[in-house]
Amino acid sequence: MKILNSQSIHDVDIATCEAQKISSIDLMERAAMQVSVELVSMFLPSQRFVIFAGPGNNGGDALAVARMLMEQGYRRVEVFLFNVTGKLSHDCDEERKRLIMVDGVDYTEVTREFTPPYLSSEDVVVDGLFGSGLKQPLQGGFVSLARYVNESHAFVVSIDLPSGLFGEWNANISRRDVMHADMTLAFQLPRLSFFFRENAPILGKWKLLDIDLDMKAVRAQQTEYRVIDAQNVKPLFKPRDPFSGKRDYGSALLFGGSYGMMGAAVMCAKAVLKSGGGLVTVHSAHCGMPIVQTAFPEAMFEPDRNEHYITDMKIHHNHQAVAVGPGLGTHDATIEALQDLLQHATMPMVLDADALNCISIRPALLTYVPAKTILTPHVGEFDRMFGEHHDDEARLRTAIEMSRQYNIIIVLKGHYTAVVSPTGRVNFNMTGNAGMATAGAGDVLTGIITSFLSQGYEPIYAAMLGVYVHGRAGDMAEAEFGQYGMTASDIIGKVGPAIREILES
Repeated sequence: MKILNSQSIHDVDIATCEAQKISSIDLMERAAMQVSVELVSMFLPSQRFVIFAGPGNNGGDALAVARMLMEQGYRRVEVFLFNVTGKLSHDCDEERKRLIMVDGVDYTEVTREFTPPYLSSEDVVVDGLFGSGLKQPLQGGFVSLARYVNESHAFVVSIDLPSGLFGEWNANISRRDVMHADMTLAFQLPRLSFFFRENAPILGKWKLLDIDLDMKAVRAQQTEYRVIDAQNVKPLFKPRDPFSGKRDYGSALLFGGSYGMMGAAVMCAKAVLKSGGGLVTVHSAHCGMPIVQTAFPEAMFEPDRNEHYITDMKIHHNHQAVAVGPGLGTHDATIEALQDLLQHATMPMVLDADALNCISIRPALLTYVPAKTILTPHVGEFDRMFGEHHDDEARLRTAIEMSRQYNIIIVLKGHYTAVVSPTGRVNFNMTGNAGMATAGAGDVLTGIITSFLSQGYEPIYAAMLGVYVHGRAGDMAEAEFGQYGMTASDIIGKVGPAIREILES
């Protein structure tokens, strides 16, 4: 699924009207109908609605929604159209004319002074002031109105976007001066700003409404931002030959584990084989041999000469992929070993956890990271490597820059994990849930991605498959154990079923 900017969405709207031989107001009516269906499904006819409409097409949507609610028997609908400049868009003006023809409509057109209506937590506000066409932050009376609504604790439903929030970048807005929605109803395609944590309190729960946009026009639009979904994941999987053997699915080498942290290496290794890898070898501190071989007998073990942590990362056998980091530790000798590995390794690689912390301790290591290596930081690890960031938007900008500069793939983990490629393309993942905020879940992701690398998948596809499968397995674990009760081992147990579900869909 593509994530389009506001201009591209406008272009798609025009192309849809041309392709389907409809007028722009017909498309507006279609959008308003979908919004009104959502509202009718949520609220009883006795519910009080206060609808704020702006002078543009977002306001036209809101006016049409008001009319449709009344036609459905909702009588407590109060409408305020803000026409302070005396200029309404053509379609907004047409929707105004249609609305005022409805018997019993409670309609106010605001041209100068405005006394806001009383609002309480029992009321529903439909926010149709400004959508994706907004060019600058809210000002003057609109800021006052947004603050008033926010402080009222009314349930706010925003059409397209919460008024004052831009569809893409929002570094220069004051979030206090933006309408805060409990639900955002967007049309067909998500906006980039939906995927940043700092915007979540503004967006509330967001939902995409299908308004039958012309998909040929959508496909023609260029964008660097996309959503990973089942449709584009399934074709990436390679068929498995019934005459194949374990070596046909690769050998993965894991450098991980140290005294007291062997569990991370065990979970990562399990995830490698649970994702279809043929062989996995754990190179770890000597003390880990009985632990790994007992906890996961399917893994081979290669002991380091040091008893408690890794001091040697030389590759002694033929492996198709290498993972470094889970439970590794950050001893000086380990950092030296990592530098030696980065300078000499030639096979695909995943760096996670303490491998990233080693880089943050010795930033020069980044210059040795081989091209197309996959880094999988959570926000803390990312900031330790690349500097403190105040929000996810700034983090993504930096991730794009660093990915290009070092020719690496960055898997920036979070609620919507972003897979950032050196070309600047970003793929957001939407599988997964808050129950995955549990010890070891990141180690499992590293193992899954490493498994796909070892099976011969291109690094960018291994990363995309990895985050999607990992999240889907987490969703299956949540369904069985609940968010409070699930563990990383539960996620591992659902990796196979998750892949099977994707392939059978």
